[in-house]
Amino acid sequence: MGLFTQLVTLPLAPVRGVGWVVQRVTEAAEEEYYDSRPVVKALADLEQELTSGRIDQETFDRREDELLDRLEEIQRFWDDREP
Repeated sequence: MGLFTQLVTLPLAPVRGVGWVVQRVTEAAEEEYYDSRPVVKALADLEQELTSGRIDQETFDRREDELLDRLEEIQRFWDDREP
């Protein structure tokens, strides 16, 4: 970008800055929301609850299906983001 262009577009700098911040916040939110580690941990905890007798097989199956669906959603998100 030339000096003249920078001077002419200088009043737009705050707008570009806000856009940059919004983009970074969105990326951070997506990274957190689509992190598979909490789901994998929840699956391990769920299995432990089943083996310790705190939940029955039906509850385990239902919650396991929900968590596996969530893992599939996360995988699709990351697959779609790859260039």
